[in-house]
Amino acid sequence: MNVGKGRQSGHGSSPKAADKRSGGGNPASSNGSKLKGGAREAALDVLLRIEQDRSYSNLLLHQILLKYNLGKPDVGLTTEIVYGTIQRLNTIDYFLGRFVAKGMAKLEPWVRSLLRLSFYQIYYLDRIPDHAVVNEAVNMAKRKGHQGISGMVNGVLRNIIRQKESLQLPAGLPPAERIALTHSHPEWLVRRWISQLGEVRTEQICEANNVPPRVSIRVNTLKQSRSKLIELLQQAGLEAEASELAPDGVIVRGGGNMALTSWYADGLFSIQDESSMLVALSLDPQPGEKILDCCAAPGGKTTHIAEKMGDRGELWACDIHEHKEKLVQEQAERLGLSSVHTVVTDARKLREQFAEQSFDRILLDAPCSGLGVIRRKPDMKWNKSEQEIEGICVIQHELLEHIHTLLRPGGVLVYSTCTLEYNENEGMVKQFLKAHPEFEWDQPQPLQIYPYEYHSDGFFIAKLRKRA
Repeated sequence: MNVGKGRQSGHGSSPKAADKRSGGGNPASSNGSKLKGGAREAALDVLLRIEQDRSYSNLLLHQILLKYNLGKPDVGLTTEIVYGTIQRLNTIDYFLGRFVAKGMAKLEPWVRSLLRLSFYQIYYLDRIPDHAVVNEAVNMAKRKGHQGISGMVNGVLRNIIRQKESLQLPAGLPPAERIALTHSHPEWLVRRWISQLGEVRTEQICEANNVPPRVSIRVNTLKQSRSKLIELLQQAGLEAEASELAPDGVIVRGGGNMALTSWYADGLFSIQDESSMLVALSLDPQPGEKILDCCAAPGGKTTHIAEKMGDRGELWACDIHEHKEKLVQEQAERLGLSSVHTVVTDARKLREQFAEQSFDRILLDAPCSGLGVIRRKPDMKWNKSEQEIEGICVIQHELLEHIHTLLRPGGVLVYSTCTLEYNENEGMVKQFLKAHPEFEWDQPQPLQIYPYEYHSDGFFIAKLRKRA
């Protein structure tokens, strides 16, 4: 069984493919200072800081790219190496363990990261000559360490190249271990998903999590139709097509970072995953209604709600973080929306600011484990723990208990998450319904989207109605 070969459908098989993920371009530093070095130095910098500081890969990568004076191809290669190495981390370590005599854990962090990113290139990328990977790694080791380390790096990588074709997982592994190593996920998480979702679906999810996300945008229907936006993008030479999942969604290829375009600045669209677009659709806001978005930042769903209600009515966007209030306000202003009002507080305290039964519709896009968006944040799967998942369920339960009284009889409550966990999703809703018989399902069954189904984020949406 060969693991993950054939990068054509994976994270990207060329700098161009990787560039789409990074947004492309040659970032300019805000402070004017630049670090010397190439794509691999930048990638090593990112990977080392992720391991040492547990920083988020997407934010840290952006910061590091600003510091290195890289051309567009190198930006793409850095992005490919960083995300690919993180995605395949436990499989890389599994194979490297055969070649590092004293074990990976005893290596200095920077040496460990250097071996990992080098193995990723040798084993998973077809376009980079093996000798180039080795030479670059040895030179980096010489600059950062001493002769002994560079010699060790040279020996390990040359051994890997000689035995590359024989690097396969053993046959007959138990299902959880096989899936965890084939698709690089923590074994505890794979076991958990197998118990909830079955072996076949779990493997489909894990495989999909290693495929880069598509660029999807949401048309601002207050300014133009989806077909007109697609026509505009195509006339500019971009590949654009209607989303099969979201009525307001458009898939774009070849556009780089769409947030840097004049169309975005003019409020013609927002950048949002297709699954996430279905939340406002489920809420079905109507013009003139009073609506509450309990956990609103950064404002993607908030602004979609405002657009769906024709920007007529009263939409309150709440978030616990003061610095995120500005994000919501900026999005509303960019899109030309006047119905959005913001409030900074813990959603569990909203009853102190609003009267009971004062809202027609409420959205609780609850804080969650985020296991449906691993494709976008690959480091998440290595940083999560089972204890953390149980802890987030407590917060979700408290939020539901505190906000449901704000809904009028006959009103709609939508509960959504970007995770795949039963306890956070259907289990949480069933627990709430059991405790509150005044609520009922307003749809035959909740909507659970898995990452492999539409090449979108994993998402859960439940629509409830308060009995009149």
